[in-house]
Amino acid sequence: MGLTMVLDDTWISLLLMAGTMMLVGGCRMLTRHHMYSQRPCPRTFLLEVFATFQICSCTNELRLLANVQPKPHVALALTYIFTVLHGLTLTGSTCNPCGTLQQILDGGISVKQGGLKVGAQFAGAVLARIYMRCIWSMGIIKVHSEALSEGCCNPIQTTETQAFCIELLFSTVFQLTILQFESIKPSLRVHLIALLITMLVYGGGNLTGAIFNPALAFSLHASCFHDKFWDYSLVYWMAPSLGTVLVAIVWREILPLIF
Repeated sequence: MGLTMVLDDTWISLLLMAGTMMLVGGCRMLTRHHMYSQRPCPRTFLLEVFATFQICSCTNELRLLANVQPKPHVALALTYIFTVLHGLTLTGSTCNPCGTLQQILDGGISVKQGGLKVGAQFAGAVLARIYMRCIWSMGIIKVHSEALSEGCCNPIQTTETQAFCIELLFSTVFQLTILQFESIKPSLRVHLIALLITMLVYGGGNLTGAIFNPALAFSLHASCFHDKFWDYSLVYWMAPSLGTVLVAIVWREILPLIF
């Protein structure tokens, strides 16, 4: 009976995430179709909002499945699968302020364009949190009610210094790998990136959540930012951003000298 209930709850969560992805897909398609001939800034802003909304919404729900048995195999498998789906359905969007910062540092976009995208990403993150809390308030399954009532879930399970170093390292590895994978065929690249993210989650998920995305971190742990703003902004905003700056320096200044 208990196992059946868990399986039913898991399927409901999966259906919710699939429905959210379909909703976002429809919104992005309408945005491209009806705003094609208009100025690119509003279109880019909305596409980035919808894309970040999808990732944050699904990750908020996916976090509730972390304890599904066998643990952590189910959670890691779902992380890989949904990362692949995000990569296939959200082409052209960054969904990560650190990725946008990387584009600015590389000269791919202007500071103004980057600021617009970062604003869109945080807007999508906030909307995703509001959306998920509205869904959870319906109490469809038990974990929804529990998630709604919890405050800060304390994702940092180590010292702040170690947490800072972990997020810094993971962001550096992730952004450097993204640059390295640019020449790989897109259909293969999305699986390699998903595998990398899954490995990072496995390696540091129990310590910091292995987020390395400031917008996603804010969506997942907004109450923690409210309680301990400076601590969480240092770990989940400053560390990944610093990692991105280090990648830009290594990629443009150091690697060309070696190779």
